[in-house]
Amino acid sequence: MTYALHLKCRDCGRTYDLKPAAACEECWAPLEVVYDYNRLRGTVARSEIASRPATMWRYRELLPLEDEPAISRHTGFTPLFRASRLERALGAREIYVKNDAVNHPTLSFKDRVVAVALSKAREFGFDTIGCSSTGNLANAVSAQAAAAGVRAFIFVPADIEREKILSTEVFGAQLVRVDGNYDQVNRLCSEIAMKYPWGMVNVNLRSYYAEGSKTVGYEVAEQLGWRLPENIVIPMAGGALITKVHKAFEELKELGWVEPAAVRFFGAQATGCSPITAAARRGDPEIIPQKPNTIAKSLAIGNPADGPFAVKTILGTGGAGEDVSDKEIVEGIRLLAETEGVFTETAGGVTVAVARKLIRRGLLDPRQSIVLVITGNGLKTLSALSASREESSAIRAKLSDFEENYMPAVTAATA
Repeated sequence: MTYALHLKCRDCGRTYDLKPAAACEECWAPLEVVYDYNRLRGTVARSEIASRPATMWRYRELLPLEDEPAISRHTGFTPLFRASRLERALGAREIYVKNDAVNHPTLSFKDRVVAVALSKAREFGFDTIGCSSTGNLANAVSAQAAAAGVRAFIFVPADIEREKILSTEVFGAQLVRVDGNYDQVNRLCSEIAMKYPWGMVNVNLRSYYAEGSKTVGYEVAEQLGWRLPENIVIPMAGGALITKVHKAFEELKELGWVEPAAVRFFGAQATGCSPITAAARRGDPEIIPQKPNTIAKSLAIGNPADGPFAVKTILGTGGAGEDVSDKEIVEGIRLLAETEGVFTETAGGVTVAVARKLIRRGLLDPRQSIVLVITGNGLKTLSALSASREESSAIRAKLSDFEENYMPAVTAATA
């Protein structure tokens, strides 16, 4: 049984049946799922949620499936922890890290959206699925397609990180490398979806796939003791994640599961691909496409489909958009690793570096609670660090060599 009612255009408001659909037929804006909150409110209690298995499916009534999930039953409910050493490094009072770098099965938040999309694809009867991806989605689709026993075609820009190519191919999906950027790859996938009866995760299944992102928001609220943070910093590529976490918080308020507190949303991008943050700084939701040039390839979408709605979320909540350079991204990766022992990919480096920049600029109040959303694992983007790493020289296997080379620094640090 589902509580989903229909699809609705996010721009003009036209409604559609719950079917595979890429965008509104009138204005081409994204579609999203609308739910029957009145019926939900009278059926599901917050106390019941806590008794369920610790996965994203504990919130299944707020997801657009008719049946039980077909795959990835262990996905979600990743750690949210107080980052006390990072707090001191950033001069903040209360920072939490939502760590999807350890999500099941492929170590990124994309496991959530794919779990919903592939379960919905099975309900629609698709025997072949596909996606365009900058890396993390490719991993998640190929892994979950293997687990579901369905054929998968994965389309990626030819220059994505080698680590992500290897961790996609290993699952047996057909990897298609395209000589072009993500936006060109995505246009190709749209053409394929129009010609072949396939379920393209971020084309005709996008309305359902994006709903999986809401589970990040549900988990944050529940893990904070069913309360909302005062601020949240989220990395942005297509812009869907930040808008869906906002939707999740609004749904929890609608259901009476949290107090109706205000949350300020901050969007984080890389300077080499920052169409959403540039629009937010202008105070205008119109997106001016950019040609990506950044080490944060998982965020390298120059013409984001949900960009205007991401800008509206940021500005409508009193937040801000900010971007950081490649050098700052690497610094953010190292800072999170050295303070909290969490190794994040470049997108997480963007989140941490943007939070630091926002605090320094006085746009993010360090006296308030802050959640940083970490969306992927550092093992996926090792090349971003290797370029900045200097190889240390080897010492002889002698105590005198060790003491000569390393003990002076230890002595100085403890003096």
